[in-house]
Amino acid sequence: MNWRDHITVDPEVCHGKACIAGTRILVTTILDNLAAGMDSEEITRSYPSVSPEAVRATLSYAAALASERVVSFQQ
Repeated sequence: MNWRDHITVDPEVCHGKACIAGTRILVTTILDNLAAGMDSEEITRSYPSVSPEAVRATLSYAAALASERVVSFQQ
């Protein structure tokens, strides 16, 4: 899974914070919901514009950040 297909950063959207592509839903919102015990199905019901793949992409994005390396949004 390439999380870059589902997550964008745009200084004009949500103050440049990472969002699900095509939405204003912050990656941190999805991660917070996962941490609170919600599963992917519950999240996609609560946020219909978020696909199950985008939920998985947030985990891939978080894993990349946690690996203590520089994460580039360039392809």
